[in-house]
Amino acid sequence: MTSPRRKLVAGNWKMHGCLAANRDLVAGLRAGLGDFSSANVAVCVPAPYLAQVSELVRGSAIALGAQNASEHKGGAFTGEHAVSMLKELGCTFVIVGHSERRALYGETSAQVVAKAMTVLDAGLTPVFCMGESLAEREADATEAVIAAQLDAVIAGAGIEAVGKCVLAYEPVWAIGTGKTATPAQAQAVHAFIRNRIAAKGAGVAGSVKILYGGSVKAANAQALFACADIDGGLVGGASLQAAEFAAICKAAA
Repeated sequence: MTSPRRKLVAGNWKMHGCLAANRDLVAGLRAGLGDFSSANVAVCVPAPYLAQVSELVRGSAIALGAQNASEHKGGAFTGEHAVSMLKELGCTFVIVGHSERRALYGETSAQVVAKAMTVLDAGLTPVFCMGESLAEREADATEAVIAAQLDAVIAGAGIEAVGKCVLAYEPVWAIGTGKTATPAQAQAVHAFIRNRIAAKGAGVAGSVKILYGGSVKAANAQALFACADIDGGLVGGASLQAAEFAAICKAAA
């Protein structure tokens, strides 16, 4: 049976880019995608380049996303940026709870949920990330870790709000390590996530997008995206190469 969920491929540029490289990358991506419309495409870029990339993607099918946002709507929070600022620059998506934010900057589940709710309140779409480390996977704790991260957002925001998010499963052990999850391994976790959501709301489970974010490349994208519960990808390093990223997007068709 064909999934009713439209695929989404979102590039996460992380802390990469410069004015010249951004121009070349977006130009190459626009050329590579042409009039492609079989899946949704987004690029999530560093905050200093949001205004530039907003102009570069104007008139294309490429949506703009941010990599982070404050849970506060404004005020004395030096170094942070409010969701209203992201919205004004044309963002559609905001990544929240990325494993690097959790691990390197100590973001708690409560903080991540607060960010997601602030993004939703502004009418934007959070890309809510969850995932387990290598140690957690080897300890057979994958489902426990995922359940705790997912349950936090269900409890904090409510099941209907979860349905307005995009979820992203990112096995931390398969990001930049040379290790890769097989499509079967990825599908198993995606199915676990969807089934856990279904226990709270079957309609939400059937419609919510769940992206895979573990070293997606053109070579493995088609096999991953063919899995029943994988609705696209949150792509890291490969999103910095126009031809490679375009090929991944087309694999979602």
